[in-house]
Amino acid sequence: MANETNENNTTGTATRTVAAYAAPRPDAPLEKTTITRRAVGEHDIVIDIKYSGICHSDLHQVGEDWGTGIFPMVPGHEIAGVVSEIGPGVTRWKVGDRVGVGCFVDSCRECDNCQAGLQQYCTGGAVFTYNGTGRDGLPTYGGYSAELVVDEAYALGIPDSLPLDAAAPLLCAGITLYSPLAHWGAGPGKKVAIVGLGGLGHMGVKLAHAMGAEVTVLSQSLRKREDGLGLGADDYRATSDPATFTDLAGRFDLIVNTVSADLDLSAYIGLLRTDGTLVQVGMPEKPVTLHPFPLAIGRRSLAGSMIGGLPETQEMLDFCGEHGIAAEIELIRADQVNEAFRRLADGDVRFRFVIDASTI
Repeated sequence: MANETNENNTTGTATRTVAAYAAPRPDAPLEKTTITRRAVGEHDIVIDIKYSGICHSDLHQVGEDWGTGIFPMVPGHEIAGVVSEIGPGVTRWKVGDRVGVGCFVDSCRECDNCQAGLQQYCTGGAVFTYNGTGRDGLPTYGGYSAELVVDEAYALGIPDSLPLDAAAPLLCAGITLYSPLAHWGAGPGKKVAIVGLGGLGHMGVKLAHAMGAEVTVLSQSLRKREDGLGLGADDYRATSDPATFTDLAGRFDLIVNTVSADLDLSAYIGLLRTDGTLVQVGMPEKPVTLHPFPLAIGRRSLAGSMIGGLPETQEMLDFCGEHGIAAEIELIRADQVNEAFRRLADGDVRFRFVIDASTI
């Protein structure tokens, strides 16, 4: 469907009618529709979306697992495309540039975190790419659509060496793992464990391996062992085997937990060496419980991490470009999105679904 430009009768400014897939209400199947994007402002760019990754959080948001949603909801915060139009004041980008947008499209720009390039922790409230409210008071719509209008400062450059379809998941899955790995110093001489080998976990294995760390995958079973080793893991252990927690006790400098299940975190903390850290990036639906004893006896830490700021996300994309790292994907048509949601809920994907936006 060709995008149309209309006159907004209230403000007299042009708006854009864009094809999209949206959930009309909580837990409803997504359906093809049209949405209205804002007019192109002084510092805005228009992105012709080529590909949009499907993140597990899209299921949670549509299902209102994390709170009340804004409907109709257009999910998608793993966006890769090409600049098709720029505002008169744009200096960072030109038409034809390959760009991506991740989990947020604005922030207050004034708080200490924004000033430090940590926009994901904006104390004034980051504006999320979808299921959010922009500073103009209008709801935000995500990447399951044909176009996106975004401030030039919140777009990232995608290296030419990366295919756009496999690069799209880097804008969430990639940076979600890169940020804790970089912050807690994964590298030569460090032993890192990645819990779970899904959309997030497989990126963790690739990135930690490229950083030079010794990488172990901790998964419920050995079903994906060959996949894990092929992605760069040095070892692969089943957490359903009690011997795993005995054999690996006190081994790791860093554990990154990517799963959203209710795990016995105390058992995983026991795998840390003195001063080791367990970082939680998976988001369970219900609170988890933890006894402090395993933390205290080894001066171990439990931490959290959420995506990355704009500078770090660009750093991650450049790192991936230099090392040839991208997601393992299954490319789908837009009309397969509900089937993809069902399969993702069942864990039936290797390892990230990506929508071909040309089919919207």
